[in-house]
Amino acid sequence: MKLKHLLSGADLDAATATLILDTAAEMATVAGREVKKLPALRGRTVVNLFYEDSTRTRISFEAAAKRLSADVINFSAKGSSVSKGESLKDTALTLQAMGADAVVIRHPASGAPHRLANWVEGSVLNAGDGTHEHPTQALLDAYTMRARLGRIAGLSVAVVGDVLHSRVARSNVLLLATLGAKVTLVGPPTLIPVDIGTALAPGTEVSYDLDAVLPTSDVVMMLRVQRERMADSYFPSAREYARRYGLDGPRMARLPDHAIVMHPGPMNRGMEIAPEVADSPRSTIVEQVANGVSVRMAVLYLLLGGMK
Repeated sequence: MKLKHLLSGADLDAATATLILDTAAEMATVAGREVKKLPALRGRTVVNLFYEDSTRTRISFEAAAKRLSADVINFSAKGSSVSKGESLKDTALTLQAMGADAVVIRHPASGAPHRLANWVEGSVLNAGDGTHEHPTQALLDAYTMRARLGRIAGLSVAVVGDVLHSRVARSNVLLLATLGAKVTLVGPPTLIPVDIGTALAPGTEVSYDLDAVLPTSDVVMMLRVQRERMADSYFPSAREYARRYGLDGPRMARLPDHAIVMHPGPMNRGMEIAPEVADSPRSTIVEQVANGVSVRMAVLYLLLGGMK
Protein backbone atom coordinates (compact mmCIF):
# COMPACT_ATOMS: atom_id res chain seq x y z
CA MET A 1 0.00 0.00 0.00
CA LYS A 2 1.32 3.41 -1.01
CA LEU A 3 0.55 6.01 1.64
CA LYS A 4 0.97 9.72 0.84
CA HIS A 5 -0.35 11.28 4.06
CA LEU A 6 -0.88 10.15 7.66
CA LEU A 7 -3.97 12.01 8.86
CA SER A 8 -5.86 9.40 10.87
CA GLY A 9 -5.51 6.01 12.50
CA ALA A 10 -8.13 4.92 9.95
CA ASP A 11 -5.56 5.48 7.16
CA LEU A 12 -3.66 2.40 8.32
CA ASP A 13 -4.59 -1.18 7.57
CA ALA A 14 -2.96 -3.98 9.59
CA ALA A 15 -0.22 -4.62 7.02
CA THR A 16 0.78 -0.94 6.75
CA ALA A 17 0.72 -0.41 10.52
CA THR A 18 2.85 -3.52 11.04
CA LEU A 19 5.30 -2.32 8.37
CA ILE A 20 5.66 0.99 10.24
CA LEU A 21 6.22 -0.80 13.57
CA ASP A 22 8.79 -3.17 12.03
CA THR A 23 10.59 -0.25 10.38
CA ALA A 24 10.57 1.63 13.70
CA ALA A 25 12.28 -1.37 15.34
CA GLU A 26 15.07 -1.07 12.77
CA MET A 27 15.26 2.71 13.28
CA ALA A 28 15.58 2.17 17.04
CA THR A 29 18.99 0.55 16.49
CA VAL A 30 20.28 3.93 15.25
CA ALA A 31 19.83 5.39 18.74
CA GLY A 32 22.45 3.00 20.07
CA ARG A 33 25.11 4.06 17.57
CA GLU A 34 27.85 6.56 18.19
CA VAL A 35 26.66 8.56 15.16
CA LYS A 36 22.87 8.65 15.36
CA LYS A 37 22.23 9.53 11.72
CA LEU A 38 21.08 7.89 8.50
CA PRO A 39 21.35 9.55 5.05
CA ALA A 40 17.86 8.35 4.01
CA LEU A 41 16.22 11.79 3.64
CA ARG A 42 19.22 13.90 2.71
CA GLY A 43 18.05 16.81 0.53
CA ARG A 44 14.45 16.56 1.73
CA THR A 45 12.73 19.35 3.71
CA VAL A 46 10.40 18.68 6.63
CA VAL A 47 8.38 21.58 8.07
CA ASN A 48 7.03 21.44 11.63
CA LEU A 49 3.91 23.66 11.50
CA PHE A 50 2.65 24.04 15.06
CA TYR A 51 -0.37 26.20 15.86
CA GLU A 52 -0.52 24.83 19.43
CA ASP A 53 2.17 24.67 22.09
CA SER A 54 3.92 21.33 22.20
CA THR A 55 7.24 20.18 23.55
CA ARG A 56 7.26 16.40 23.28
CA THR A 57 5.73 16.01 19.83
CA ARG A 58 7.58 18.85 18.11
CA ILE A 59 10.98 17.85 19.46
CA SER A 60 10.26 14.20 18.64
CA PHE A 61 9.45 14.98 15.00
CA GLU A 62 12.45 17.32 14.76
CA ALA A 63 14.80 14.68 16.15
CA ALA A 64 13.33 12.05 13.83
CA ALA A 65 13.78 14.19 10.71
CA LYS A 66 17.32 15.22 11.65
CA ARG A 67 18.37 11.63 12.35
CA LEU A 68 17.29 10.86 8.78
CA SER A 69 19.44 13.83 7.55
CA ALA A 70 16.45 15.92 6.39
CA ASP A 71 16.48 19.71 6.53
CA VAL A 72 14.03 20.86 9.23
CA ILE A 73 12.10 24.15 9.37
CA ASN A 74 10.27 24.87 12.62
CA PHE A 75 7.29 27.16 12.12
CA SER A 76 5.49 28.44 15.21
CA ALA A 77 2.19 30.29 14.81
CA LYS A 78 3.15 32.67 17.61
CA GLY A 79 5.21 35.56 16.31
CA SER A 80 4.54 34.63 12.68
CA SER A 81 2.23 35.97 9.96
CA VAL A 82 -0.48 33.75 11.46
CA SER A 83 -0.69 36.08 14.44
CA LYS A 84 -1.35 38.86 11.90
CA GLY A 85 -4.31 36.97 10.46
CA GLU A 86 -2.77 34.85 7.68
CA SER A 87 -5.01 31.90 6.80
CA LEU A 88 -3.96 28.25 6.87
CA LYS A 89 -4.29 28.12 3.09
CA ASP A 90 -1.95 31.11 2.60
CA THR A 91 0.56 29.53 4.97
CA ALA A 92 0.24 26.26 3.03
CA LEU A 93 0.95 28.03 -0.27
CA THR A 94 4.02 29.66 1.28
CA LEU A 95 5.33 26.27 2.41
CA GLN A 96 4.58 24.84 -1.02
CA ALA A 97 6.64 27.62 -2.62
CA MET A 98 9.52 26.76 -0.28
CA GLY A 99 9.48 23.18 -1.55
CA ALA A 100 8.37 21.37 1.62
CA ASP A 101 8.47 17.61 1.07
CA ALA A 102 6.55 16.93 4.29
CA VAL A 103 4.52 19.13 6.64
CA VAL A 104 3.96 18.02 10.23
CA ILE A 105 0.97 19.97 11.53
CA ARG A 106 -0.56 20.44 14.97
CA HIS A 107 -3.68 22.61 14.96
CA PRO A 108 -6.47 23.43 17.43
CA ALA A 109 -9.14 22.89 14.75
CA SER A 110 -10.22 19.31 14.10
CA GLY A 111 -9.81 18.53 10.41
CA ALA A 112 -7.10 21.12 9.67
CA PRO A 113 -4.55 18.51 8.46
CA HIS A 114 -7.13 17.13 6.01
CA ARG A 115 -7.62 20.61 4.55
CA LEU A 116 -3.87 21.18 4.36
CA ALA A 117 -3.43 17.93 2.41
CA ASN A 118 -5.55 19.45 -0.39
CA TRP A 119 -3.29 22.49 -0.67
CA VAL A 120 0.26 21.10 -0.65
CA GLU A 121 1.96 18.62 -2.93
CA GLY A 122 4.12 17.10 -0.17
CA SER A 123 3.08 14.64 2.52
CA VAL A 124 1.04 15.85 5.51
CA LEU A 125 1.42 14.27 8.94
CA ASN A 126 -1.18 14.95 11.59
CA ALA A 127 0.58 15.73 14.88
CA GLY A 128 -2.72 16.38 16.65
CA ASP A 129 -5.81 18.26 15.47
CA GLY A 130 -8.22 19.63 18.04
CA THR A 131 -9.99 16.80 19.86
CA HIS A 132 -9.89 14.64 16.73
CA GLU A 133 -6.78 12.47 16.23
CA HIS A 134 -3.06 11.98 16.85
CA PRO A 135 -2.04 8.94 14.76
CA THR A 136 1.71 8.86 15.44
CA GLN A 137 1.00 8.80 19.20
CA ALA A 138 -1.15 5.71 18.64
CA LEU A 139 1.64 4.12 16.61
CA LEU A 140 4.26 4.75 19.30
CA ASP A 141 1.85 3.39 21.92
CA ALA A 142 1.34 0.23 19.85
CA TYR A 143 5.10 -0.07 19.37
CA THR A 144 5.62 0.20 23.13
CA MET A 145 2.99 -2.47 23.85
CA ARG A 146 4.58 -4.84 21.34
CA ALA A 147 8.07 -4.19 22.72
CA ARG A 148 6.99 -4.88 26.33
CA LEU A 149 4.41 -7.64 25.83
CA GLY A 150 5.53 -9.24 22.57
CA ARG A 151 2.23 -8.79 20.72
CA ILE A 152 -0.77 -6.53 20.19
CA ALA A 153 -3.38 -8.96 18.88
CA GLY A 154 -5.47 -10.33 21.75
CA LEU A 155 -4.36 -7.76 24.33
CA SER A 156 -6.99 -6.18 26.60
CA VAL A 157 -6.31 -2.42 26.69
CA ALA A 158 -8.12 -0.08 29.09
CA VAL A 159 -8.07 3.57 27.96
CA VAL A 160 -8.94 5.57 31.07
CA GLY A 161 -10.05 9.15 31.69
CA ASP A 162 -10.91 12.15 29.53
CA VAL A 163 -11.89 10.30 26.36
CA LEU A 164 -14.20 13.13 25.26
CA HIS A 165 -11.35 15.58 24.61
CA SER A 166 -8.66 13.03 23.73
CA ARG A 167 -7.30 12.76 20.19
CA VAL A 168 -4.93 10.09 21.54
CA ALA A 169 -7.89 7.91 22.57
CA ARG A 170 -9.54 8.14 19.15
CA SER A 171 -6.41 7.20 17.22
CA ASN A 172 -5.64 4.37 19.65
CA VAL A 173 -9.15 2.90 19.38
CA LEU A 174 -8.86 2.83 15.58
CA LEU A 175 -5.32 1.46 15.41
CA LEU A 176 -5.58 -1.10 18.21
CA ALA A 177 -8.81 -2.50 16.76
CA THR A 178 -7.07 -2.82 13.39
CA LEU A 179 -4.20 -4.72 15.05
CA GLY A 180 -6.52 -7.08 16.93
CA ALA A 181 -6.55 -5.72 20.49
CA LYS A 182 -9.69 -5.41 22.62
CA VAL A 183 -10.19 -1.85 23.87
CA THR A 184 -12.32 -0.76 26.82
CA LEU A 185 -12.94 2.95 27.37
CA VAL A 186 -13.18 3.84 31.07
CA GLY A 187 -14.14 7.10 32.72
CA PRO A 188 -17.00 9.18 34.10
CA PRO A 189 -20.11 9.19 31.88
CA THR A 190 -19.63 12.92 31.22
CA LEU A 191 -16.22 12.28 29.63
CA ILE A 192 -17.09 9.35 27.36
CA PRO A 193 -19.19 10.09 24.26
CA VAL A 194 -22.01 7.56 24.14
CA ASP A 195 -21.29 6.18 20.67
CA ILE A 196 -17.51 6.64 20.46
CA GLY A 197 -16.64 2.95 20.68
CA THR A 198 -19.11 1.64 18.14
CA ALA A 199 -18.68 4.67 15.87
CA LEU A 200 -14.90 4.24 15.62
CA ALA A 201 -14.45 0.50 16.00
CA PRO A 202 -17.23 -2.05 16.57
CA GLY A 203 -16.40 -4.25 19.56
CA THR A 204 -14.99 -1.41 21.65
CA GLU A 205 -16.49 -1.55 25.13
CA VAL A 206 -17.31 1.17 27.66
CA SER A 207 -17.10 0.94 31.46
CA TYR A 208 -17.61 3.52 34.20
CA ASP A 209 -15.95 1.31 36.84
CA LEU A 210 -12.14 1.33 36.75
CA ASP A 211 -11.75 -1.20 39.58
CA ALA A 212 -13.83 -3.77 37.69
CA VAL A 213 -11.69 -3.49 34.55
CA LEU A 214 -8.19 -3.61 36.09
CA PRO A 215 -7.88 -7.36 36.90
CA THR A 216 -8.36 -8.36 33.24
CA SER A 217 -6.29 -5.59 31.61
CA ASP A 218 -2.92 -6.20 29.96
CA VAL A 219 -2.42 -2.48 29.36
CA VAL A 220 -3.82 0.54 31.22
CA MET A 221 -3.47 3.78 29.30
CA MET A 222 -4.17 6.82 31.49
CA LEU A 223 -5.27 9.96 29.66
CA ARG A 224 -4.54 13.51 30.75
CA VAL A 225 -7.54 15.42 32.07
CA GLN A 226 -7.62 18.32 29.61
CA ARG A 227 -8.97 21.05 31.82
CA GLU A 228 -7.94 23.73 29.31
CA ARG A 229 -10.58 22.33 26.91
CA MET A 230 -13.34 22.17 29.53
CA ALA A 231 -15.80 25.06 29.56
CA ASP A 232 -18.19 23.14 31.83
CA SER A 233 -17.80 21.10 34.99
CA TYR A 234 -17.50 17.45 33.95
CA PHE A 235 -16.83 16.08 37.45
CA PRO A 236 -17.28 17.45 41.00
CA SER A 237 -13.61 18.04 41.87
CA ALA A 238 -10.05 16.95 41.13
CA ARG A 239 -10.05 14.99 44.40
CA GLU A 240 -13.25 13.14 43.46
CA TYR A 241 -11.87 12.35 39.98
CA ALA A 242 -8.64 10.96 41.49
CA ARG A 243 -10.64 8.84 43.94
CA ARG A 244 -12.79 7.28 41.22
CA TYR A 245 -10.51 7.18 38.18
CA GLY A 246 -6.94 7.90 39.31
CA LEU A 247 -4.40 5.07 39.12
CA ASP A 248 -2.64 4.78 42.49
CA GLY A 249 -0.56 2.06 44.16
CA PRO A 250 -3.47 -0.06 45.50
CA ARG A 251 -5.19 0.04 42.11
CA MET A 252 -1.97 -0.89 40.32
CA ALA A 253 -1.76 -3.95 42.61
CA ARG A 254 -5.06 -5.17 41.12
CA LEU A 255 -3.48 -5.51 37.68
CA PRO A 256 -2.13 -8.85 36.38
CA ASP A 257 1.60 -9.31 37.07
CA HIS A 258 2.60 -8.71 33.44
CA ALA A 259 0.42 -5.62 32.87
CA ILE A 260 1.93 -2.25 31.93
CA VAL A 261 0.89 1.35 32.59
CA MET A 262 1.02 3.98 29.85
CA HIS A 263 0.42 7.74 29.63
CA PRO A 264 0.84 9.97 26.54
CA GLY A 265 1.97 12.93 28.67
CA PRO A 266 2.11 15.52 29.97
CA MET A 267 0.84 14.06 33.26
CA ASN A 268 -1.23 15.58 36.03
CA ARG A 269 0.60 13.72 38.82
CA GLY A 270 -1.68 13.00 41.72
CA MET A 271 -4.82 13.36 39.62
CA GLU A 272 -5.05 10.74 36.88
CA ILE A 273 -1.86 8.97 37.97
CA ALA A 274 -0.02 8.77 41.31
CA PRO A 275 3.73 9.50 41.38
CA GLU A 276 4.56 5.99 42.63
CA VAL A 277 2.75 4.52 39.62
CA ALA A 278 4.29 6.91 37.07
CA ASP A 279 7.77 6.08 38.37
CA SER A 280 7.24 2.31 38.82
CA PRO A 281 8.87 -0.45 36.70
CA ARG A 282 5.44 -1.12 35.16
CA SER A 283 5.33 2.39 33.74
CA THR A 284 6.37 2.82 30.08
CA ILE A 285 6.10 6.62 30.06
CA VAL A 286 9.81 7.33 29.47
CA GLU A 287 10.01 4.49 26.91
CA GLN A 288 7.09 6.01 25.01
CA VAL A 289 9.06 9.22 24.51
CA ALA A 290 12.12 7.35 23.19
CA ASN A 291 9.97 5.08 21.02
CA GLY A 292 8.23 8.14 19.58
CA VAL A 293 11.41 9.21 17.79
CA SER A 294 11.89 5.76 16.22
CA VAL A 295 8.25 5.56 15.11
CA ARG A 296 8.30 9.05 13.60
CA MET A 297 11.55 8.22 11.80
CA ALA A 298 9.79 5.19 10.32
CA VAL A 299 6.74 7.22 9.25
CA LEU A 300 8.83 9.98 7.62
CA TYR A 301 11.05 7.43 5.88
CA LEU A 302 8.13 5.42 4.51
CA LEU A 303 6.07 8.45 3.43
CA LEU A 304 8.99 10.15 1.68
CA GLY A 305 10.01 7.28 -0.53
CA GLY A 306 10.50 4.11 1.47
CA MET A 307 6.97 2.70 1.01
CA LYS A 308 6.56 1.18 -2.45
